[in-house]
Amino acid sequence: MLELKLPADVTPAAPADWRQVGDITAEAFSEDPINRWIFGTDAAIRATFRQLARDMYLPEGICHRIGNDAATMWALSDARHGLGPFQTFRLALSLLTKGSKGTVKRALTAGEIMQEHHPTDPHLYLFTIGTRKAARGKGLGKTILRPMLDAADRAGLPCYLENSNPANSGFYMSHGFERMKLFEVGEGSPQMEAMWREAK
Repeated sequence: MLELKLPADVTPAAPADWRQVGDITAEAFSEDPINRWIFGTDAAIRATFRQLARDMYLPEGICHRIGNDAATMWALSDARHGLGPFQTFRLALSLLTKGSKGTVKRALTAGEIMQEHHPTDPHLYLFTIGTRKAARGKGLGKTILRPMLDAADRAGLPCYLENSNPANSGFYMSHGFERMKLFEVGEGSPQMEAMWREAK
């Protein structure tokens, strides 16, 4: 069990916050190379992060937010079950209308490839961390990330993430993450950077 010590401005996200968590994350990833390559449109990125927040990370994971400015979605590796067949079908239908040509195929392929590269050892998985564009440069990323890293250290759990934007590598490395490998999430995609952090 994780022992969490949250600063006053970081609050647990409730199931009813799925739109807000999804929208903060979608805005943060709107210019992300891999998400642009997969989805093609802001509407498709937003629909995807909203559904993953609602159907996966809020019910099964650990999500936090700082007001309407920053959000994270985490999951313990043994509690992460993915979308069910109906939820996957619903997401595919949404992407058919909101994404660019080929979005559904690229999204499903990327999900399969990411799962193939996902570590099997017990860990804490950081699916997303993001801030609104207007809130960047204020230290919110560090503020919302630190409590979970500290909890992982107390529990002796390593952490894993997939970095989809090379501009963020330095931020993650400054918090103890190291590159495991680079891989494509589909033919011709930008490189995804798998990163691992041992418990301190």
